[in-house]
Amino acid sequence: MCEYPKFSVLMSVYYKEQPEFLDQSLNSIIHQTLVPTEIVVIKDGKLTPELEGVITKYIETYPFIHCYGYEKNKGLGLALNYGVLKCDYDIIARMDSDDIAATDRFEKEMKTLIEHKFDMVGSNTEEFIDDISNVVSVRIMPETNEEIMEYSKKRNPFIHPSIMTYKSVLLDAGNYQDVYLCEDYDMWIRVLEKGYKVYNIQEFLVYMRVSKDFYKRRGGIKYCKGILSFKKTMYKKGYITYKQYFKTKYASLIVSLMPVFLREFIYKKILRKKNRTYEKK
Repeated sequence: MCEYPKFSVLMSVYYKEQPEFLDQSLNSIIHQTLVPTEIVVIKDGKLTPELEGVITKYIETYPFIHCYGYEKNKGLGLALNYGVLKCDYDIIARMDSDDIAATDRFEKEMKTLIEHKFDMVGSNTEEFIDDISNVVSVRIMPETNEEIMEYSKKRNPFIHPSIMTYKSVLLDAGNYQDVYLCEDYDMWIRVLEKGYKVYNIQEFLVYMRVSKDFYKRRGGIKYCKGILSFKKTMYKKGYITYKQYFKTKYASLIVSLMPVFLREFIYKKILRKKNRTYEKK
């Protein structure tokens, strides 16, 4: 195998996570064809004894797992901001505490990142319920730098737990910020504004867990306000035109406030279908 640079995997955990999901996620990181040099786990507030037990089990077995945290929950943006600073290596891969990485994810992302001299890479994902054998939908993301830039004016152009990038890139773009619901989207826009070279690998390298709660969490007044506030920020900073702001604003408003069963239908049959048939222009 080619000798690749050392790299960190960054994960945030908070008290509502399921211990068995965290266990499966960490297990998928450990059993990679390219094993990370370190795994940085950020405890975003006090965890349940069960979650603490999972983390302790892995730390005792794998000394390259480092855990940091604080007593009060601060939200994903600030947890990752803290976590980036705690990573010892310049290459950082993100991972969520309830998702599962394909066994060759890091090897393929590292190869693409290094050999093609990209500044950040992501991938497509398969969404599953209960077990990765039960894939219910897929997300196929825009591939090239130009396609990603165009797509970013409408929707989030990267799948957060599929990302591999450089610590120096994240810090140069201002690191993660406390942007409710859009911590990652906000980060990618700042990376794109800096002119960094990005790419989405057209393979399914992450399995993302979904459930009824997944669609429920993507609606309601609080969710709607968060999304609309971010869209307004995009317009005010000149990243999108008023026409683009108007279209995405009302699309987000409608989807956020509709009943859960309709939102689930939209995500599964329209949004995911649209991604699945994404065509290069």
